Amino acid sequence: MVRVLIADDHPVVRQGLRTFLDLQDDLDVVGEACDGAEAVELSASLAPDVLLLDLKMPVLDGLGALRLLSERGLSVRVIVLTSVSDRGDVAPAMRSGASGFLYKDVDPAALVQAIRAVHGGQVLLAPEAAEAMLAGPDAAATDGPAPIAVLTEREREVLALIASGRSNREIARELVVAEKTVKTHVSNVLMKLGVQDRTQAALYAVRHGLA
Repeated sequence: MVRVLIADDHPVVRQGLRTFLDLQDDLDVVGEACDGAEAVELSASLAPDVLLLDLKMPVLDGLGALRLLSERGLSVRVIVLTSVSDRGDVAPAMRSGASGFLYKDVDPAALVQAIRAVHGGQVLLAPEAAEAMLAGPDAAATDGPAPIAVLTEREREVLALIASGRSNREIARELVVAEKTVKTHVSNVLMKLGVQDRTQAALYAVRHGLA
């Protein structure tokens, strides 16, 4: 069971997230925080596995909460979930210890996937956030992980073949592996890049010179 803490200053957002996440058999919402300071305190007392953290909150904002979590040595994995589209927020959040960066218009099913993936040790960014990490003015200097870096060598090969329009069967033949193995690789690629389908993955690959 993945223990989830929600931190957002809007009650309607917190309630909406809780209602949906509570429907998942493997997720348990253990608490809600209305600002960054409360998020840190509840992380210490409730020991959640994953924290969904808004950036713009009163008392202590999301970046401040991330830094305080790090200073206190709290091991919760954090997904920034924000409506703010400032590209400059992405790199500081990842440098401060976030494991994911998503926007509130994310598909609910994709959010659930992201929680599971981040809990499993992966790093996930929305496509726009990934672009900001790679194209931002301090991208070269960032200590945060670039999204393409979390792909294994085989997953990069699969992504390149997706971008060339190959089907799973054709990819399996090309790489001399089982089609079931290819399906697993494709699912992992979509999840790690934070995209919804093969078309978006192909566009991502072309845009970032991976195809």
